[in-house]
Amino acid sequence: MTSPTPLDCVLELLRVIEAGGGPADIAPFLAEDYILSEAPHLLAPAGAVRNRDEALAGAAAAHEVVAAQRFVVRRTTCEGTRVVVEADWTATLLMDLPHWDTGEVIRARIAGVFEVRDGRIVSQDSYDCYFMPA
Repeated sequence: MTSPTPLDCVLELLRVIEAGGGPADIAPFLAEDYILSEAPHLLAPAGAVRNRDEALAGAAAAHEVVAAQRFVVRRTTCEGTRVVVEADWTATLLMDLPHWDTGEVIRARIAGVFEVRDGRIVSQDSYDCYFMPA
């Protein structure tokens, strides 16, 4: 049996998130030394850097904030162990956030740069552009 490609690992992670996966479902995709770096965006103006434990805690908290997450992958680029994904992301809000109310669908155009080692994601740089409600 062949091991999954770096692209397979990243796309499967997105599928797990779409299926409502929580920290226990996401954890197998992340290396122990995983780092998530978020560029500044509308909901995190200062950006953020999180280690694996912090990212998994964020995944747990997300279930109280959003539901029905969907990724429409527009383009992928792979070079060796690096994967770039450009996608449209949507989710239904379960609580009020700045600029959006409970029940609204929040939308963002996202770009993620993933580094994969031995079938697990070691780093993710996220660049999210949220669309303001009309």
